[in-house]
Amino acid sequence: MQKIGVFVCWCGSNIAATVDVARVVAAAQGIPGVAFAADYRYMCSEQGQQLIADAVRQYGLNRIVVCSCSPRMHEKTFRTCAERCGVNPYQVEIANIREQCAWILKDREQATQKAVALLKAAVAKVQLDTPLQPGESAVVKRALVLGGGIAGIETALDIADAGYPVDIVEKEPSIGGKMAQLDKTFPTLDCSACILTPKMVDAAQHPNIRIFTYSEVEAVRGFVGQFEADIRKKARSVKADICSGCGICTTKCPSRQAGSEFDAGLRKRGAIYIPFAQAIPKVPVIDRAHCLRFQTGKCGVCSLVCPNKAIDYTQQDEIVTEQYGAIVLATGFDLLDLQHFGDLGWGRSKDIITSLQLERLTNAGGPTEGHLVCPSTGRQPKQVVIVSCVGSRDTSGRGKTYCSKICCMYNAKHAMYIREKYPDTDVTVFYIDVRTPGKGFDEFQRRAVEEYGVHYIRGLVGKVDVHRDGTLHLTASDLNSGRQLEMEPDLIVLAAAVTASPDARKVAGLVTASIDNDGFYVEAHPKLRPVESPTAGVFLSGMCQGPKDIPETVSQAGAAAVKAIGLLSKDKLLTNPCTAWCNETVCSGCRSCVQVCPYGAIEAVEKTVVTLEGKKEQRSVAVVNEALCQGCGACTVACPSGAMDLKGFSNQEIMAEVDALCW
Repeated sequence: MQKIGVFVCWCGSNIAATVDVARVVAAAQGIPGVAFAADYRYMCSEQGQQLIADAVRQYGLNRIVVCSCSPRMHEKTFRTCAERCGVNPYQVEIANIREQCAWILKDREQATQKAVALLKAAVAKVQLDTPLQPGESAVVKRALVLGGGIAGIETALDIADAGYPVDIVEKEPSIGGKMAQLDKTFPTLDCSACILTPKMVDAAQHPNIRIFTYSEVEAVRGFVGQFEADIRKKARSVKADICSGCGICTTKCPSRQAGSEFDAGLRKRGAIYIPFAQAIPKVPVIDRAHCLRFQTGKCGVCSLVCPNKAIDYTQQDEIVTEQYGAIVLATGFDLLDLQHFGDLGWGRSKDIITSLQLERLTNAGGPTEGHLVCPSTGRQPKQVVIVSCVGSRDTSGRGKTYCSKICCMYNAKHAMYIREKYPDTDVTVFYIDVRTPGKGFDEFQRRAVEEYGVHYIRGLVGKVDVHRDGTLHLTASDLNSGRQLEMEPDLIVLAAAVTASPDARKVAGLVTASIDNDGFYVEAHPKLRPVESPTAGVFLSGMCQGPKDIPETVSQAGAAAVKAIGLLSKDKLLTNPCTAWCNETVCSGCRSCVQVCPYGAIEAVEKTVVTLEGKKEQRSVAVVNEALCQGCGACTVACPSGAMDLKGFSNQEIMAEVDALCW
């Protein structure tokens, strides 16, 4: 006999301020099968869970409906509570009357009616819920980190230090990421390379870390604890095992048409190159798109000059397949393409550069060996203008609506650096607002004004004209004074918006992670699970989740590592019992379910089947491997005969909910 208990949560005033909780309880008491109904201010609290336990014992409840917030928040909480009370946790249903009622409806009557409707739907479903038992699956004791920037390196080191093997996959020829391109870091102005290089070396020398550079993940299969990834190691055309990294080949290469990615296009590099001096591994790579040997077949200088005979033009891509228990996404960030900012002179003068290009100009390892010069003339600029928020907080449609978070601080850093090294150079920063919320950040920015004499003007740059002689003319408005300003700077620096990596969407498809409208990965919960993705076993590290500075990135990298370690430390995981199953009687063997299953959990097998008429016949039917099935439901949608169904979310249960909503 079914005895259903209904428990309605006030959620403080989150629900009770809009929904008439007493009416919801009264409505529950009138539904057949409901043996008990009550409300409580905080049902997820210890007292609220005790109320549920007491009711289960007193009234012999065997099914539970909780009207509260989203099941993403506390479904696990209430299932655990039910299990402690002797109720099967998969006979617990959550009616979301907070996000789906109280938070979106202002009218109390309308919200209450909807809450009652959702309650009835949940009761209708729980009446058909069958007791389910989870299985077990083993955990592979290895982690995969996608991205070799500071976030990926820090995550990998923390996991490796805990004793678990880690693979780092980096698409560039060297690990290091964007941080390797920086000169100094705020707010301490310490050398970026001095911080990062030891970390890179530690990762390369760690016995538990294996690094795949110039590589990409092509496919990911499986589920939490048992992922399988195909990694494409792209051909460097250099034998890494015998290359000494002497660099002779890079200096002798006759083809120098490609712009250096590491130097943000400010200089040309050879077709065979090492990205930067501290690169790890320090092994050249041949850019076949610019190599004369691969384009015309007539060159071979690098092979002739290599003392170790490490050049191999016949080298092919290699696919490595490995299993992992956890995956950490650390795909980093990029800068907004400024092609739509022609009004700021972008693309019309070499003296209009991005902040990242300024980093390379001021870096001792950059194209000018740290001497700040105008790219067009090679002379020191006497007046520099820095424009904040280029593409950030932009509602015109050509940029991003969010704040890029780090620009205000690195603008101050650049201004201070220029004024310190070149006291006769005037520096002006145009800004919308100055945002410096980090520890010591506000003091750092004020130093730029008070100590270094940087001019900060709250205003917008309207237009930049480039004259025929190459000089620049800037028109701007000072919002504080209301004046229109005209300037003729020698160098203009555009603080371009931070964007998600262009590879983020592709990677999200591989691991079934979620991304937002701006291409950043979405966390499972913004407050309670900030480094976990909604996909079990996939964690987030660094700026792939959203704009953040280096300290925040390192902090999140450590947090993601801890979550991954917690998973890898388990020998077995409980599997989701809400898996697909096939009604072989009506299965036509069309294999549609096999084709759509993202986990490879379904196969077609020849079996003897009893038909609806009671006859036995040999035919192909779908068979589900419950150890692999993750209960996504794709097969139930694709099945044309209706043979595929999902335990815990059967077609009958879903239709019962729909019918209840139509009462």
